[in-house]
Amino acid sequence: MTGLLVRSFDSADETRPFQDGKGRLDLLETQGGPVGRAVFEPGWRWSEHIKPLAGTDSCEAAHTGYVVSGRMKIVMDGGESAEVGPGDFMQIAPGHDAWVVGDEPCVALDWTGYGTYAQPSSA
Repeated sequence: MTGLLVRSFDSADETRPFQDGKGRLDLLETQGGPVGRAVFEPGWRWSEHIKPLAGTDSCEAAHTGYVVSGRMKIVMDGGESAEVGPGDFMQIAPGHDAWVVGDEPCVALDWTGYGTYAQPSSA
């Protein structure tokens, strides 16, 4: 391992497009695990644009991340909800839906939940 590593999400190791052109996930593989930058376009909703790929009733990924721009509403399966925006840190347990609020893309970084995010289920 070198003492310094600089990478760009613009040259990601992998890019996973969301259904209907509603965004993408740019993924960097690091020694500490995958780190992702997701761009969720206006109109994106997990239950419409990721659920068909995941094959689950709600998002089963845990997320630890930071919102760079835009806004997103998150609703847990049990009803708890929050809206996140620029500068917000978030920790989200498995079992939720989410969608973009407004007409600006929501850009979020995540270092725990994007490793298998937006991949077709293996079932």
